[in-house]
Amino acid sequence: MAVRDATGPVTDVPSFTAVLGRFASGITIISSTADGRPVGLTCQSFFSLSVDPPMIAFSVARTSTSYPVIRRAGSFVVNVLSADQRAVSAAMGRRDADKWSDVRWERAARTGHPVIDGSLAHLECELAAEYDGGDHVIVTAHVVGLGHATHETARPLLYYRSRYHGLVEHPDA
Repeated sequence: MAVRDATGPVTDVPSFTAVLGRFASGITIISSTADGRPVGLTCQSFFSLSVDPPMIAFSVARTSTSYPVIRRAGSFVVNVLSADQRAVSAAMGRRDADKWSDVRWERAARTGHPVIDGSLAHLECELAAEYDGGDHVIVTAHVVGLGHATHETARPLLYYRSRYHGLVEHPDA
């Protein structure tokens, strides 16, 4: 495999994003409610932070219009999307107020925030802290509830090189 060094400085945004695009990531929806209405955003920068105590983290663009609403709620649900939920991911990436119109969901047991139907898993979270991440905010949260799909054949929705992908099991696995 040939390796190509970036030709520009690290401040060259296209080179930087091209290199980061070589890292596959799962897709999540961070959801909450405000005035009884659902709010959400698509997030691919989600990760487990701690097992004891159970904590997660994600980063969100400072330009997000949905995150300030989620922050005010103080709690949210992380929905881990399945490979057949590309449309849900795309809908939550929009800025219009009608992005929940075609998304089926139910209220989470503890927080009452949206758990999206068909998600592989969900984590109910309470906001712990925020940190500066340049043009993003790094958010940490305590996990207060969770659940996962019972259909074990479902696969995660992945994002790689600016495109959605599904996971294919390797024949030697």
